[in-house]
Amino acid sequence: MNITQYEHAHLAGILALCEAEQWPSFPADPKRAHKVLTAPGVTTVIALDGDLVIGFAYLQSDGHIQAHLSQMAVHHAYRRKGVGRALLEYAAPLTGAQRIDLVTDTAEAFYTSFDHRALSGFRIYPG
Repeated sequence: MNITQYEHAHLAGILALCEAEQWPSFPADPKRAHKVLTAPGVTTVIALDGDLVIGFAYLQSDGHIQAHLSQMAVHHAYRRKGVGRALLEYAAPLTGAQRIDLVTDTAEAFYTSFDHRALSGFRIYPG
Protein backbone atom coordinates (compact mmCIF):
# COMPACT_ATOMS: atom_id res chain seq x y z
CA MET A 1 0.00 0.00 0.00
CA ASN A 2 1.17 3.50 -0.84
CA ILE A 3 -0.37 6.71 0.55
CA THR A 4 0.08 9.86 -1.50
CA GLN A 5 -1.56 13.18 -2.27
CA TYR A 6 -4.38 13.30 -4.80
CA GLU A 7 -3.70 13.88 -8.50
CA HIS A 8 -6.25 14.07 -11.32
CA ALA A 9 -5.28 10.55 -12.42
CA HIS A 10 -6.84 9.26 -9.17
CA LEU A 11 -10.26 10.78 -9.84
CA ALA A 12 -11.83 7.72 -11.50
CA GLY A 13 -10.83 5.59 -8.52
CA ILE A 14 -12.37 8.06 -6.06
CA LEU A 15 -15.57 8.18 -8.10
CA ALA A 16 -15.76 4.38 -8.08
CA LEU A 17 -15.38 4.33 -4.29
CA CYS A 18 -18.10 6.96 -3.93
CA GLU A 19 -20.43 4.99 -6.21
CA ALA A 20 -19.82 1.84 -4.14
CA GLU A 21 -20.79 3.80 -1.01
CA GLN A 22 -23.83 5.28 -2.81
CA TRP A 23 -22.50 8.81 -2.35
CA PRO A 24 -23.76 10.65 -5.46
CA SER A 25 -22.21 14.13 -5.09
CA PHE A 26 -18.80 13.50 -6.69
CA PRO A 27 -19.89 11.04 -9.42
CA ALA A 28 -22.69 13.41 -10.48
CA ASP A 29 -20.15 15.93 -11.78
CA PRO A 30 -16.54 14.69 -12.08
CA LYS A 31 -15.19 18.12 -13.11
CA ARG A 32 -16.73 19.66 -10.00
CA ALA A 33 -15.37 16.79 -7.88
CA HIS A 34 -11.82 17.49 -9.09
CA LYS A 35 -12.23 21.19 -8.27
CA VAL A 36 -13.49 20.30 -4.78
CA LEU A 37 -10.67 17.83 -4.14
CA THR A 38 -8.05 20.47 -5.06
CA ALA A 39 -9.70 23.62 -3.64
CA PRO A 40 -7.74 26.00 -1.39
CA GLY A 41 -7.66 24.67 2.17
CA VAL A 42 -8.40 21.11 1.04
CA THR A 43 -6.17 18.12 1.67
CA THR A 44 -7.00 15.00 -0.34
CA VAL A 45 -4.94 11.84 0.06
CA ILE A 46 -5.16 8.49 -1.70
CA ALA A 47 -4.31 4.93 -0.75
CA LEU A 48 -3.05 2.83 -3.65
CA ASP A 49 -2.45 -0.87 -4.18
CA GLY A 50 -0.38 -0.67 -7.34
CA ASP A 51 -2.49 1.57 -9.59
CA LEU A 52 -5.78 0.72 -7.84
CA VAL A 53 -7.25 3.45 -5.63
CA ILE A 54 -8.24 1.54 -2.50
CA GLY A 55 -9.12 4.53 -0.33
CA PHE A 56 -9.24 8.29 -0.06
CA ALA A 57 -9.67 10.98 2.57
CA TYR A 58 -10.87 14.52 1.82
CA LEU A 59 -10.35 17.14 4.54
CA GLN A 60 -10.96 20.88 4.74
CA SER A 61 -8.88 23.06 7.07
CA ASP A 62 -8.09 26.60 8.14
CA GLY A 63 -4.47 25.47 8.21
CA HIS A 64 -3.92 26.25 11.88
CA ILE A 65 -6.54 24.98 14.32
CA GLN A 66 -9.53 23.27 12.76
CA ALA A 67 -9.93 20.59 10.10
CA HIS A 68 -12.97 18.64 9.05
CA LEU A 69 -12.91 15.15 7.58
CA SER A 70 -15.56 15.61 4.91
CA GLN A 71 -15.30 12.20 3.24
CA MET A 72 -13.28 9.05 3.61
CA ALA A 73 -13.85 5.69 1.98
CA VAL A 74 -11.92 2.45 1.78
CA HIS A 75 -12.61 -0.26 -0.80
CA HIS A 76 -14.63 -3.05 0.81
CA ALA A 77 -11.94 -5.69 0.15
CA TYR A 78 -9.30 -3.58 1.98
CA ARG A 79 -11.21 -2.72 5.15
CA ARG A 80 -9.80 -3.64 8.56
CA LYS A 81 -6.27 -3.68 7.13
CA GLY A 82 -5.08 -0.27 8.37
CA VAL A 83 -5.92 1.72 5.23
CA GLY A 84 -8.24 4.23 6.92
CA ARG A 85 -5.84 4.83 9.81
CA ALA A 86 -2.93 5.27 7.36
CA LEU A 87 -4.93 7.80 5.34
CA LEU A 88 -5.73 9.90 8.41
CA GLU A 89 -2.24 9.67 9.87
CA TYR A 90 -0.77 10.82 6.53
CA ALA A 91 -3.35 13.58 5.96
CA ALA A 92 -3.52 15.10 9.45
CA PRO A 93 -0.12 16.86 9.42
CA LEU A 94 -0.73 18.11 5.87
CA THR A 95 -3.80 20.07 7.06
CA GLY A 96 -1.77 22.11 9.54
CA ALA A 97 -4.65 21.77 12.03
CA GLN A 98 -4.58 20.76 15.68
CA ARG A 99 -7.80 18.74 15.52
CA ILE A 100 -10.15 17.06 13.06
CA ASP A 101 -13.93 17.02 13.41
CA LEU A 102 -16.15 14.60 11.51
CA VAL A 103 -19.62 13.16 11.20
CA THR A 104 -20.21 9.45 10.66
CA ASP A 105 -23.24 7.24 10.39
CA THR A 106 -21.41 3.99 9.61
CA ALA A 107 -17.93 3.96 11.18
CA GLU A 108 -18.27 4.96 14.81
CA ALA A 109 -16.24 1.98 16.05
CA PHE A 110 -13.36 2.92 13.74
CA TYR A 111 -13.23 6.57 14.81
CA THR A 112 -13.47 5.75 18.51
CA SER A 113 -10.17 3.86 18.11
CA PHE A 114 -8.44 7.28 17.83
CA ASP A 115 -7.76 9.63 20.72
CA HIS A 116 -11.00 11.61 20.64
CA ARG A 117 -13.79 13.43 22.39
CA ALA A 118 -17.34 12.68 21.25
CA LEU A 119 -19.56 15.71 20.63
CA SER A 120 -23.08 16.15 19.30
CA GLY A 121 -23.21 17.22 15.65
CA PHE A 122 -25.58 18.25 12.90
CA ARG A 123 -25.57 18.35 9.11
CA ILE A 124 -27.58 21.36 7.92
CA TYR A 125 -29.01 21.62 4.41
CA PRO A 126 -29.62 25.36 3.74
CA GLY A 127 -32.43 26.27 1.39
